[in-house]
Amino acid sequence: MCHVIVTCRSMLWTLLSIVVAFAELIAFMSADWLVGKAKPLGSEETGSGAGGAREPYRPTLGLYGRCTRVSHMQISRRDTLCGPYAENFSEIASGFWQATAIFLAMGIMILCAVAFVSVFTMCVQSIMKKSIFNVCGLLQGIAGLFLILGLILYPAGWGCQKAVSYCGHYAAAYQLGDCSLGWAFYTAIGGTALTFICAVFSAQAEIATSSDKVQEEIEEGKSLICLL
Repeated sequence: MCHVIVTCRSMLWTLLSIVVAFAELIAFMSADWLVGKAKPLGSEETGSGAGGAREPYRPTLGLYGRCTRVSHMQISRRDTLCGPYAENFSEIASGFWQATAIFLAMGIMILCAVAFVSVFTMCVQSIMKKSIFNVCGLLQGIAGLFLILGLILYPAGWGCQKAVSYCGHYAAAYQLGDCSLGWAFYTAIGGTALTFICAVFSAQAEIATSSDKVQEEIEEGKSLICLL
């Protein structure tokens, strides 16, 4: 008989697992890892034909994508064009960024798989007599290690030609030059921290769903068990 068991701790772990997976995926796909040095646009560059210098803008650069403005158009949010600068994996600007992409992709795939499985933990709490929470927590810990490796290797690629063109000649490995870190990098760091929190919290979810009170309600014949 299938028992649907919902507790505060198991539900919180499920929600956090889904949030972490989406946060890391969005960060990976974003072009806002590096915010380049400000590039002023004059009226002659925009083709507006009048007025002085326009407000400067800062292009952004991601692992495989970038966002910039088209110089012959008037300045507005619609002028910002985003897309991949690399048509295939080998065209990613740095070998370190290629390694970063591999480690992040591996971590994200594991997190997405765990997020998918976590939805079904309300009905299935064990697989082959092993707690599904413990297995998922272990996988989240492994994913966190992959994410850490990727984030450590990423700054080593700041000296590549692509990064130098955005950040100036002072850019080098672990030196930003004229660039600043974008929201995607901070999101990836925050997601990595939450990944380890999820891995630890999975044990609490396991304790909550296998408590004596849950067992008592199962023995009473209840198929839907909701506990605070």
